[in-house]
Formats: sequence, structure tokens, C-alpha cells
Amino acid sequence: MSSVINSVEMPNQWSDSPTERLRFECGIMAGRLAALLRKRLADDEKGMEKPVAAALNFLEHSYQKVAGEQPLSTWLGSALDRRQQDIYHPLDLLAYSFRLSHGEVDLLILAGLAEEHEGFADIFRTLHPLGVARPTLGLAAQLFCNESEMRTDFCGLVEAGAALGQKMIISEGEGPFYTRHLQLADSLWSVLHGIDAWPKVLKRVTSPIAQQGLSQWFKEPAVALAHRALSKLSTCTIVLMAETEEIAFQRAAALAAAAGAQPIRIEWPVEAGTNLEPLLQLHCVARNAVAVVRLPEKEGPKRSAISILSNCPGPVMFATRIGSGAVNESRPLINIVIERLASADLRGMWREALPELSEDAALLAARFPLEPSRALQVAEDLRFSHREQGNDMATATVEDVAKSIRARAAVALGGGVQLVRPVSDWDQLVLPEAQRVQLQEAVNRLYLQDKVLDDWRFLEGRRGSRGVRMLFAGPPGTGKTLSAEVLAKALDMDLLLVDLSSVVSKWIGETEKNLAEVFETAERAKAVLFFDEADSLFGKRTDVSDAHDRYANLETAYLLSRLERFDGLAVLATNLRQNIDTAFTRRLEFIIEYEEPGYEQRLALWRCHLPQAVPLADDVRLEELASHYPIVGGLIRNAAVAAAFLAAADQSAITKDHFIQAIRREYEKAGKAYRELPTTINRH
Repeated sequence: MSSVINSVEMPNQWSDSPTERLRFECGIMAGRLAALLRKRLADDEKGMEKPVAAALNFLEHSYQKVAGEQPLSTWLGSALDRRQQDIYHPLDLLAYSFRLSHGEVDLLILAGLAEEHEGFADIFRTLHPLGVARPTLGLAAQLFCNESEMRTDFCGLVEAGAALGQKMIISEGEGPFYTRHLQLADSLWSVLHGIDAWPKVLKRVTSPIAQQGLSQWFKEPAVALAHRALSKLSTCTIVLMAETEEIAFQRAAALAAAAGAQPIRIEWPVEAGTNLEPLLQLHCVARNAVAVVRLPEKEGPKRSAISILSNCPGPVMFATRIGSGAVNESRPLINIVIERLASADLRGMWREALPELSEDAALLAARFPLEPSRALQVAEDLRFSHREQGNDMATATVEDVAKSIRARAAVALGGGVQLVRPVSDWDQLVLPEAQRVQLQEAVNRLYLQDKVLDDWRFLEGRRGSRGVRMLFAGPPGTGKTLSAEVLAKALDMDLLLVDLSSVVSKWIGETEKNLAEVFETAERAKAVLFFDEADSLFGKRTDVSDAHDRYANLETAYLLSRLERFDGLAVLATNLRQNIDTAFTRRLEFIIEYEEPGYEQRLALWRCHLPQAVPLADDVRLEELASHYPIVGGLIRNAAVAAAFLAAADQSAITKDHFIQAIRREYEKAGKAYRELPTTINRH
């Protein structure tokens, strides 16, 4: 297995085409195979079978195509000896990164011949004792070993060498050692040709990488250190953690791209086969690229072990949720915990993503504090929509941005949540003045964050400082859900209703997973998050008597932490305030008590729920209904609608009897004792 370096001038087209160099090496290997066959058949050349003769002709023709009339002795060295200075072929990258010997490189080229041309595959099929279209280890030994001592070295090369150890070459077959055949790792030969082929078993992400608004983040100490390591391709592990794997994944790709490294983004499967890790290493090294791996989310308290690719040369990047990854390796580690972008960065992000809306950048930053990758998606949505409609992007508005975010959120809704476009406004909300004032203060707290938090620097550095958490406590039907809808309408946001029956699970760890998805959906949609009947989620923690109690308390602790980090408007609604854990109430910005309405409010509610165009009979006195029936707004709305349908069935205006019949049914549904309407009404 000679390693003599020759001074013969190499073809200059190698610098332009990886394919040309690989074809040249295949031609040289074909010449060596032809010489081996002629030597073995020298005593019986006249009686040579036609298939063998055809094989010799094909091999010699392949050699002459690249070497012309030069003798085979001209090319005694390995493929590594024929590398041009300062030009690295994917073959060289594999060889130097994994310290392949010259013999291993020759073995790799021999194994790849079957992928290069069907003519080589046919020759191997003819020579293989079982008719497999691959070269055997026995053929390789005859080709590369001139003496019996070299066979021992050859066995060591195969059994302990990096080429098979890293699974660049795979030895197949269950027979004796020399009858096994060789093949290359999936798609590796195409990569050596310079083709961007990718194994199907690896889920690669190829969406655009967004760097808008990240200039200040790149200057943070840990990020800057990772930037330097990536630019030098230093061997290390870089772990990025965020509230969601997606945020960490997008930031990791942006960091690698900013450092001039080529990021290969991979969604790592939950159940990964043993061949997946070396396959990813090979493809990244052959491309001189950096692996950016999104680790799968584990259910419950389990954590993902950040130990894969520990033998990979150069840097490796992992993206995971905060607290979900356990580092277990000896490589140098850079850990980056990702915080939300500051307002100044968000403004810059929107200016870069949508220069047509630069004047509205501050408003966009306040209303839609997205990650750069999502802002880029929204910008592409707007450009596509305007282009298809024949509109100029100069006509784009903030509302167009809101529509795009809303549309993408609706498509990506997880289970247990419902996205509602609010229609009710302040005029339809009948509440005492004190409660209305608090609701308006909550709206102002979101609208005025730029001044208070950014300009005046209140709560600087505190996580979740841009979030507003509210508790609505009171009997059913007193306006809690309607208030949440009015808040969403005032903020021009959607309302995300959480179905607690779908979120709370009897299975340990499942509720925590569902809650994480709910919060991620709310942040993705930029919607008001509304938990109705929140007692089941935010109730008081219990004494620990068994494993279920312990995990229930862990879920409550997780929910408390996640709610505190939420940067939007979250509303908890409960019928009984005393059922809510005090650990939650301490972290709420607003607690609003809802009481059953008095006479004036009930009268306003009747008028609110009866449209102006509705035909009322002369015997209808709303004052009588409001005075005699102390019911909440939800029942008043139901009774008004039911009375209208009764009147429509009678083909008449709505009469007092229609209202009384509808109210009686509401009492029956609520399990309350009904009182007939007296002749004389006293206001209370």
C-alpha cells in the first residue's frame, strides 16, 4: 500500500470540479484492478471467458480515459498524494478530519466504484462468489497487499481503522472475513462528487435563515465566544437553550451563518438508530459544515442527553428547551441561554424585514415581538400576497402583518386551544366603573411598555416584565369571558381559549407537555391567553401523599414559572377566588372581582342585548324585567335571544310573555326558584 508522492502534473480542472478529481481516482483504481486481473489470468489469457475479457476492456478503457498512454507505475501514490495545494476535496476533508490512512482512502474509492458506474458494479458481481455487485474484502486484499505480512496489516486496517469505525465504509455479509463486501455510507459518494445529496433518514431543515435584529445579541459574551469558535471551526459543543426548541434552533442557525460556518440543520428523531450519528458526522465533515441539531422534546421530567456527535471534529450545536438537556461529554462546552430581544432590536428587526413599514417599526415591535425567523416568514407572506394581487408593497399596513400572524397561528394550533377573533368592544361590556378602570389600565400597561420599560427602564432585566397577568373572579355569567374578549379587541389581538379538559391529563408528565404547547401557541399567535375555570390548573397545591401528588405539584410549579415568563396578556377566570393558589395571586398584576349586577347594570344589560331594530310589543317594560329578575348578564343574553326566537315562531313582536317564558327556562336551567312577575314592580 504505497504512499510514494509523484511529481506528475495533475489535471488542473480539479480546482473547478470535485467530480473530475473523483473520476480521475476511479480511473486510476480501474487501472489497478485491470493489472490485478491480468496478473491472475496471465497463464490462461487465451482461454479467458468473455465476461472477464469484457471486464478487462472496460477497466483498461476507464484508465486510459484519465491517464492516456502513461503507465500505471506513474501513479504509485494514494489519492491523498495527488491533492492540489490549498484545494480541499470532500475526500480530503474526510481523510484529514478522521485521520484516514492512505490505504483507507484507497479502500473508500474501491468501495465507491460500484456507485460510479454500472460497468464497475457488473465486474464486482462477476467476481463476487455470491453475485453481489460490490467489491469483497478478498478482492481488496489482493489489490492492495503484495506480501503475506501485509494481509495482517490489512485486517487491522479494516477492523480498527477509522473508515469502517466511522462507518464511511460498511462491511456487509455474514460469511468469512474476506468474502464480506464493501459499500459506502448512504449518499456519501454523491457528496464526494460535490452533489448536495442527503440521506432520507436524516430530517434536514432548509428554510431561510434570519439574522435581522440580532446584531446586539451576537455581541453578548457567550454568543461572541461561540461566534469565534465557529469561525475557526474549533472542536467544541455549543448548547443554545430557550423557552422553546424552535427559538433555540433558529438562533443557532443564525449564529452559525453569521460566523461564516455552513449550518446543516437537523431535526433529531426521538428514537434514533445507531447509524444516524456517524452518518450525520460524515455528511457534515465532507461538506465542511457545522451540525445544528434540534433535540427532541422529552415528555414529563425526562431530559435529552446532549452526548451525541461527541467524536465529531469541529463544533457541534444543539438547540433545546431550557432545563431539558443534560450535558454528558468531555468536549469544551459553550452554553447560551437565550432571552427575548429588546425593543430596540425588535424595531431594527422589523425595519430590516419590512422596510416598507419602517415608520411603524416601533408599533410592530410593541405588538408583535416575534423571533427574526417568524418576522421573515410574515414579510414573505405579505410580499407574496401583494404580488399576487398586483399591489405595491408600499400599500402594506400593520393590519396586514396582524393578518399574516393570525393565519399562521390558526394553521399551527395545537390541541386543547381555540383561536377566536374578538368582536365585542367596550360598549357591550356592562361593569361598574372600578372594574372598567382596571381593564383599561391593563390595556395601557401593554401599550405603554416602550416608555415605561424601555425609556424609563423599569423592571430592567426581569423576565416576563412585558407580560400582564390578570385574575377574573366571580360567579358564572358576570362578564369574565366577555371582558377577556373586549381586552383582546382593544389590543387588536385574537383570544386564545384554553380547553382545560384537553390540557389536564391523568398521565404523569402529560399535563406539563400540554401546557408548554399552550403557551407556545399563545406566543406564536400573539394572542390573549384565557384560562376559564382555572381552579383545576391554578388551584392550591396539596400535601404529598403519593407520586401523583408530587407530580401534580411539579406541574403547578412549572405553570407558575411559565406564567411568570409569559410576555403577553394572560387571563385566569375562576368562580371562587379562594381556590386559587396564593403563589399565583402574588404574581398577578390585576385581580378583578365580578359581582352579580344590580338593578342599573341589569337594565343596561337588557338594553345592550336587544338590538335597536328589534320589534318590542307595547307591554314590554325592561325596567320591570331588570327589577324583578336578579340574574347575571349571561342569563340576560340567553333570555333575550330565546325570547326573540319565540316571537319569530309566533310571527309577532317580542312580548312580555315571550320574555317571561324565556327567563323561566333560564331559572330552570340554573336550578333556581322562579318567581312570577307581579303587577306592581318596586325597584331595588
